[in-house]
Amino acid sequence: MEKFFFGAIVGMAAGALLVANNCKLRNLVKKNQEDLMEKAENYIDEKLEQLEKAGKDKKQQKTAE
Repeated sequence: MEKFFFGAIVGMAAGALLVANNCKLRNLVKKNQEDLMEKAENYIDEKLEQLEKAGKDKKQQKTAE
């Protein structure tokens, strides 16, 4: 188990050094982060719209009764 953690830490450190020293790789990481954030925002917006629609449907059902 200790070897796994040591390997993971060394891998993260090596990856961070590569990104810090390579402009193309840094830009790629930034682009992927932006894409991921955009997808997350779209997903959250869709879920909020679904919740709002469900809330409106419930209100309409209550007023119809």
